[in-house]
Amino acid sequence: MLSREFLIKRGYCCGLGCLMCPYKPKHTEGNTNLMGDSYGAAKELEKKILIVCALEIETQGQLDDYEVLYTGVGKVNATFELTRKFGKYGSYIPYDMVINYGTAGSRKIKKKTLVDCTKFIQRDMDVTGLGFMRGETPFEQDPPFVIQQQNVEFNPIGRNATCGSGDNFAEDKSQYYGEVVDMEAYALAKVCYLYDIPFISFKYITDGADEQAHEDWEANLADGIEVFKEKILKELK
Repeated sequence: MLSREFLIKRGYCCGLGCLMCPYKPKHTEGNTNLMGDSYGAAKELEKKILIVCALEIETQGQLDDYEVLYTGVGKVNATFELTRKFGKYGSYIPYDMVINYGTAGSRKIKKKTLVDCTKFIQRDMDVTGLGFMRGETPFEQDPPFVIQQQNVEFNPIGRNATCGSGDNFAEDKSQYYGEVVDMEAYALAKVCYLYDIPFISFKYITDGADEQAHEDWEANLADGIEVFKEKILKELK
């Protein structure tokens, strides 16, 4: 027999006559309206955190004790995979926070530093020729083109960097925008903003976003997960 907790977390009624159906009216396929007492129970369920990373190589197999979503590289993959993950739960998404961990480049912050990013911009969105600001999506009012972290009290580092995301590996000044550059964080922040899920991103600086970026990324990426575990994951326990 499926437990009421499981059925609440699933987020919708299957319509198959579950004995512990928490939805009203009961046994109505696709129904997402929780009964009053079940809604309260849903709010009291254990808090869950989803860690989102682009590549398994960035975590070195060291996050087996956590729920981790690997999206692949780039904004399109990040958007698709996180949206698909949330979509499985219907109207009740059981995550209290999404934490993004990954590697990044910076011309302003020294290598081998872990930073928290709390502002996100799309560095390769450039329609300045039509009078828009760099990073601004034309004719889009919400979310704002700089997405800011919301409703997150957990912030053990306090660096509050701005991360510019784009679908290129930044190796020259023309591709650089923000204090930190990566390829996924803006997309993840936007999905979480639209789903109203608290989001924070931690980036390990592997390179200087310059002509040596590729070599430095390969040399330094394995060190970041140890720092992330020590400074961030220990604080969550």
